[in-house]
Amino acid sequence: MSGGPISDLAGAVAQRRGGAVAAVEQALERITARDGEIGAVVALRAEQACAEAAALDQALAAGDVAPGPLAGVPVLVKDLEDVAGLPTRRGSLLFAAAAPAEVDEVVPARLSAAGAIVVGKTNLPEFAVQGYTDNLLEGVTRNPWAPEYSPGGSSGGSAAALAAGMVPIATATDGGGSVRIPAAFCGLVGIKPTHGLVGRWPVADWIDLSTYGPIATTVADLRLLLSLIVGVVPGDPSSAPAPIALDADPGPPPSRLIAAQRTSPWGLLPEAVAALHTAGVEALAEVLGVPVTWLEPEEVFPGGGGDPDLDWVTLATAEHVAALGREAVTAGLDRMHPSTAAFMRHGLEVGVDEYLAARRRRPGYTRRLDGMLGRDRLLVTPTVAVEGWLADGRLTADDAPGMLPPQVFNTGVQNITGHPAITVPAGLTPIGVPFGLQVTGPRWRDGLLLDIAARWESEQPWPRTAPGYDEFAVPDLAPVAG
Repeated sequence: MSGGPISDLAGAVAQRRGGAVAAVEQALERITARDGEIGAVVALRAEQACAEAAALDQALAAGDVAPGPLAGVPVLVKDLEDVAGLPTRRGSLLFAAAAPAEVDEVVPARLSAAGAIVVGKTNLPEFAVQGYTDNLLEGVTRNPWAPEYSPGGSSGGSAAALAAGMVPIATATDGGGSVRIPAAFCGLVGIKPTHGLVGRWPVADWIDLSTYGPIATTVADLRLLLSLIVGVVPGDPSSAPAPIALDADPGPPPSRLIAAQRTSPWGLLPEAVAALHTAGVEALAEVLGVPVTWLEPEEVFPGGGGDPDLDWVTLATAEHVAALGREAVTAGLDRMHPSTAAFMRHGLEVGVDEYLAARRRRPGYTRRLDGMLGRDRLLVTPTVAVEGWLADGRLTADDAPGMLPPQVFNTGVQNITGHPAITVPAGLTPIGVPFGLQVTGPRWRDGLLLDIAARWESEQPWPRTAPGYDEFAVPDLAPVAG
């Protein structure tokens, strides 16, 4: 496994060429200097992080501990995940007075066990229900590439912080594209793993649509982060029973690309998005040396057996109402962001027959995608079906704020079927927002997607930060004496 910026930083701390304190202090300084115009970070634990870093430096100097693969690396955690000592407010006024969490959630716990140090939390749309990052509690988050526009959502704060070089690691979750959308819009690489690869607890609001997944500036870092968070979690019936190969995928190489502009028949793509997608498909086919089969959107899930993207809306909205409680949702609608309130109102109207019918269609969608991909074929789409949207979620300045229409997304299908999907940077749109190329692979072949992304990165390298921002890098650290 080749090293990336994260392993380089951890190696510098482990080898005493740079200290954990210096790394944490640099992160805190960068957040203070850069976040005012972006709005990515909603909470800091500066004193605790510096104390943990000092203890790590002391223990390493004394030889009392073996350095972990993330030794001293600062991390920001999406404010949907629990961090002991910090409240989890979920971007909602309803949780503004939430008590501090008592324990770390799965991903923060596993990153901390590997040596990382949590420095704070990142913004998200209220309850993670939208593709743009804005809420009534913390306000709007802007895209470092194009501040008028959104970094996407729901992991928009994490992606924006990475793109602005504030920290080397920021966590993410994905229930309908929340890793892939912000990774695409912020010029990063991100993967939604096969459902079950990363065990989940507590139970997600969208019960079996959501999973944890990493975002990174390089594929080497993405592979490292995913390797550190995989594993069984007690209580998750979908957890994979054994480790899945991520370093070198043992299965067959890719044999064919299946390209489609959309996974639902919702009309033509915008011209600029279609051109970037076509160029990306052709370039990826050349990199991999495989042929391409083009499908029309209606051919992806033919036969009139339902629409997975629309069924996603039915399931996600109904399950979120159930998670919060129907009475609590009804009572709290007037304190929710307008887009969240619209999402919840939809869920309040979903009947049990409609909900169960959508659930019963899920295996059919999974079977269709399993058959299409086999063990060695890849579905290639735009990650997002438009160039971008404004920071407040409007597609144009003439629109009213609210829920984004489903036709802008290409990311819900994989959460319905459980397939892994990775987004890689593949150009810049005319509005200055990066374009992401999404590759969906066979279930449990997450390593294949990482291998393909690494080959793409080698042939089509991308900038690691947005213009005007320097990368969080090892040379910035002060050497440690002793």
